[in-house]
Amino acid sequence: MFPSFAGYRPAWLRADLIAGVTVWAVLVPESLAYAGIAGVSPVVGLYAAVPALVLYLLFGSSRHLIVGPMSATAALSAGIVGGMAKGATAGYVALTAALALMVGVVGVVAGLLRFGFVASFISAPVLKGFIIGLALTIIVGQLPALFGVSKGEGDFFRKLGHVVGQLGHAQPATVAIGLGSLAVLLVLKRWLPLVPGALVVVVAGILLATTLRLDQHGVDIVGKVDSGLPHLGVPQHLPGPHSYVQLAGPAIGVLLVGFVEGLGAAKTYAAQHGYEVDPNAELIGIGAANLGSGLASGMVVNGSLSKTAVNGGAGARSQLSGATVAGLTLLTLLFLTGLFENLPEATLAAVVIAAVVELVDFGSLRELWRVSTRGLGRVYGKAARADFVAALAALAGVVVFDTLPGLFIGISVALLLLLYRSSRPNVAVLGRRPDRLDAWIDVERDPHAVPPDDALVCRIESGLFFANADFVRTRIRALAAQRPVRMVVVDAETVPFVDVTAAQMFGQLHAELARSGADLRFARNVGQARDVLRRTRTVELHVYRDIPTALAAPPPDRPTEPDRPRPDRPEPPPGRPARP
Repeated sequence: MFPSFAGYRPAWLRADLIAGVTVWAVLVPESLAYAGIAGVSPVVGLYAAVPALVLYLLFGSSRHLIVGPMSATAALSAGIVGGMAKGATAGYVALTAALALMVGVVGVVAGLLRFGFVASFISAPVLKGFIIGLALTIIVGQLPALFGVSKGEGDFFRKLGHVVGQLGHAQPATVAIGLGSLAVLLVLKRWLPLVPGALVVVVAGILLATTLRLDQHGVDIVGKVDSGLPHLGVPQHLPGPHSYVQLAGPAIGVLLVGFVEGLGAAKTYAAQHGYEVDPNAELIGIGAANLGSGLASGMVVNGSLSKTAVNGGAGARSQLSGATVAGLTLLTLLFLTGLFENLPEATLAAVVIAAVVELVDFGSLRELWRVSTRGLGRVYGKAARADFVAALAALAGVVVFDTLPGLFIGISVALLLLLYRSSRPNVAVLGRRPDRLDAWIDVERDPHAVPPDDALVCRIESGLFFANADFVRTRIRALAAQRPVRMVVVDAETVPFVDVTAAQMFGQLHAELARSGADLRFARNVGQARDVLRRTRTVELHVYRDIPTALAAPPPDRPTEPDRPRPDRPEPPPGRPARP
């Protein structure tokens, strides 16, 4: 428990308290807005935030992640609950809380079963593309409030096109408040980073709206917010006894989106501050946060990209900032909801945009594009930039198809490119430089490296399994056919494993080379591959200590039976083959 407080230092107290106050100023109005996206009363967002923050800091591993209502999962909640509630108001509210409960149950169970390894299938480039796409989506979603125009529907481009088309109808006062707030935030972030910019513009926005009565000049404000504590307990008035069963499947998808978004934000700030996050602890933390939200009549919560950015930017060092946010939000529910009733929505939009704009990191995509060389292009072709393509696929998937499909698109493209590259490993022809006879070098990389006159020495730069066995066999045969050779020596040092299909392939290759008068030999210890080759017993494969020994050894004079394991067998002397 309390893994996020590991290594806490008293010197962090002041920064955590300031960050907590800053995040509170953002979380309260954001939670009100995201509850509206989920289709429930604005105060439901505050109901969800308090238990979510407290329970996450007990079980989560990130020092910076802020958990609360978020736009992506709020929109998913609205879509799931809307199809089940069928217009019943009480049922809709109950189903919203019940969905949070189911997401919590799934998250806790997944964390206890250590399903956090699923995060390993989401590569860093895919996560980067996903975060950029999500940040762009959040920004576009805030533009209508920033300019005082109506919101559009559909994907990123349709929403952006709608905003552009509505700019002629923008409210001048709203534009002034929104762009002014955004400018102040960016200036403070650039020149006075120690000043809590979000808190400054929120207070200024409330004062201006109250003093100048901006709501009478076309500026939208947050409006009435109910006060008091929520009902605690299992949601009542569900449409039917099987509601939880119906919510179980959708809850998995909602959890995955929330987990990935939160994990991406957590890893981003963990990398900046030099600590690690535990995916299993994150699953349990997010699950516990949703359980608390559901039992407090709340809604689905997850790690928030925008609020975590505010938290990190304000100087937070531990989850004490989250505890501060929870305490202030509880006080807000009891006594301070009226303070936020005059907050201009344009100011709120500016705070969100300023928080996530730094996450639109196109520079990282350029770096991924540069991770390619002529050699990689020769081996893998268009798949040489696999990381860039996967990141771009995730980004495009999010902005075109929405959050969950975009994530699956990025993961699928990354896995397909991995399989493609694994199925076409590089088979390098090796030679020696006249001035370095002890080193065997890829002749494609060093024009001074000369291969042996009567032998082919090659290196397979991959493990061997069913997907690439035929490619390797065909490649070695083609190389051996380019000139007369009496033997083919495979440097097996870079072959960490083989499966049965690959072992059988070597037997087939041995027979094919023998028919053309060439002998197949292996150099260096093949590690785990040795056990598989020994157990398959397809053919006698000769393994030598090193490449010069393999080249100098005489041809085998007779076939031998496949050997059986003898752990005490001594190393063969130079010039004699070692059985695999």
